[in-house]
Amino acid sequence: MRTENQIKRKLNELLMQKKSLEDRMADLPGSEQAQDDSAKAALRLQAEQLEQSILLLEWVLDEPVGKYHV
Repeated sequence: MRTENQIKRKLNELLMQKKSLEDRMADLPGSEQAQDDSAKAALRLQAEQLEQSILLLEWVLDEPVGKYHV
């Protein structure tokens, strides 16, 4: 099991990766070439995967308090 600090470090790492990915997406030219479209699609897919990982880690950090079954 990971410690809270390890999870926070991983979360920060993923947030930095997402920011870098968004910057790369913004730097792509707006041309209609097939390579650009496939590159944008690949970057969008990576961004979605990062977002899912970030949400999961945030959920782990904000663990609900209490019991599920009463």
